[in-house]
Amino acid sequence: MNVTTQDISLLNLVIGFSILIIPIGIFLYYRVKLVKDLLISTLRMVVQLSLVAVYMEWIFKLNNAWLNSAWVIIMISVSAYTSVSRVKLNRKIFIIPFAMAILISLLIIDGFFLGLIIQLDYVFDARYFIPISGMILGNSLNHNIVGLSNYFDNFDRRKELYYFVLTNSGNPRMAKRPFIQEALIKGLNPLLAAMSVMGLISLPGMMTGQILGGASPATAIKYQIMIMIAIFVGCTLSLMMSLWYSNIKIFDKYGNIEKFK
Repeated sequence: MNVTTQDISLLNLVIGFSILIIPIGIFLYYRVKLVKDLLISTLRMVVQLSLVAVYMEWIFKLNNAWLNSAWVIIMISVSAYTSVSRVKLNRKIFIIPFAMAILISLLIIDGFFLGLIIQLDYVFDARYFIPISGMILGNSLNHNIVGLSNYFDNFDRRKELYYFVLTNSGNPRMAKRPFIQEALIKGLNPLLAAMSVMGLISLPGMMTGQILGGASPATAIKYQIMIMIAIFVGCTLSLMMSLWYSNIKIFDKYGNIEKFK
């Protein structure tokens, strides 16, 4: 199937921004203080994606394993920093453990899917390695923030429950288990919900992009199925390892909770 993706002219791109009048009008009418955030977020998105367009052309052209890996490491660092900041944790304590959790989970997922499932001759091929790593990291970031926020908020609000179970069982693992269970449920439930209706009420971005790029729907669907499994496993691993590393930092050897913010 040889299909050329229809380009969007610069004028039409500018016109496309006019539809933002709808949410801005709603925010102004109901006095919702999101107009400034929307404008700043939109501006940042445009600047960041414009820069991506420039250096991606360069990265894809060179297609160097070290350069591609360096870019993914930068994405991991930003993801870890954002997770720590959004959950409002101590950056000095948590940023390196979170980065390690994300890195390990990404190595496992990329190695399995790029090397074993897609069977690339060159696993660090920029056309696959960077976009797929980016999709996994982006989703992991969102679900990590939800799961970790729930985990630490629960220890703030329900500390007595933890100490009650710890005192009666003498088992720190058993005392932590309800908190870990709830963090995993809260963090991963939205992703499970999205997977369960995929194809019925939504056409995912990767599949749509491949079809627009000329791939057959069958090929696009196979890639989408694999990437969703990769994303779910990557999110689960990243969140679970972040919880494990967090436990090392927030509990002393007797199971007492130490300050983590």
